[in-house]
Amino acid sequence: MFKRLIYLRKSDRRAILALLFVAISASAIMFFTGEEKTNPFANAVADSVNIRYERTYKNRKPRKQYAPKHYKVEAQKHELFPFDPNTADSTELLRLGLRPWQVRNIYKYRAKGGVYREPSDFARLYGLTLKEYKQLEPYIQISPDYQPAVKPDDEVAEKREYQEKLAEGEHIDLNVSDTTELKKVPGIGSAYARAIVNYRNRLGGYTSTQQLLEIDGFPESALQYLEITNAEVKKINVNKLSLSQLRRHPYIGFYQAKDILDYRRLKGNINNINELSLSRNFTSKDIERLQPYLEY
Repeated sequence: MFKRLIYLRKSDRRAILALLFVAISASAIMFFTGEEKTNPFANAVADSVNIRYERTYKNRKPRKQYAPKHYKVEAQKHELFPFDPNTADSTELLRLGLRPWQVRNIYKYRAKGGVYREPSDFARLYGLTLKEYKQLEPYIQISPDYQPAVKPDDEVAEKREYQEKLAEGEHIDLNVSDTTELKKVPGIGSAYARAIVNYRNRLGGYTSTQQLLEIDGFPESALQYLEITNAEVKKINVNKLSLSQLRRHPYIGFYQAKDILDYRRLKGNINNINELSLSRNFTSKDIERLQPYLEY
C-alpha cells in the first residue's frame, strides 16, 4: 500500500527532476554573481497584502475606551460649616471632607476620654495636612464645657496675696462654697478653686468629696477640710436628652450616650439605670456613680 502511495510515473519523475535542476541552477547563478533577483510572484503577493491591510486597518478609527459602570463612584460633596470636634458625628465629619479612617481615629480618641480643648488640638489628627487644617480652623467651635478647668499659668500670673487658711477641724461646704472660700483650704489656690467650681457645675453638684480626686492633680490632703451638708444635685433626664446633651455630663461617654439612645429606640423609656447593666459600655462602677444624677 505504501509503495502505491509514493509511486510516481516516469514522466512525473522527469518533470520533478527538471524543476529541481532549474532551481539549483538559479540558486547557483545568484550565489556566484551576487546579484539579487526579484521574484515577480512574491512582489505581487506582498503588494496585495499591503493594499488589503491599508483598506482594512489604516483608516479604522480607534475604539473608545469605556470604564466599567461599577467603577464609577460619584464624589461626595464637601462643605464647610461650624462644628465641635468633641460632639460632631460621622456624617458631619465626612461632609467636612475628612476621610473615613480619620473619622474612625476621632471616634477612638474620644472613646478613650480624649478631648479637643483648643482648635490647635485638632491639627494633631493623623493625616490632616496644613492646608486642610487652615480651611477647617475658622469653623472649629469648641464648647466651653470642654475648656480646661485648670490653667497652670494662672497662679503664676496673678498676684499672690496672703489668704487666711482653715485650721485643723474646720470645714467648708463643697456644694455651696465659692472660689474665695475654697482658697481658704490648705493646698488649694485660685486654679484648683476654679476647677472645683467648674467641675461642680458640669456634674450638677458633688455627692462625695472623693469626686475631687477626679480633678487632675488635686491634693488629697485638702479633702479633710471639705464636707457636704447638702447632697442634693441637679439631675438630667435620660429619656429626653439628645446624644450631644448627654455627652456633656462628665460621667457619660460617647458610646454610653449612644447605648442610652439605642435602648430608648428599641425598648422605650428607661425606668432605671440598671437596665443598661447588660451593655459592655456600662460597668457597675459607672452605674453606681451615675445613678444620683439621673431622673426618668
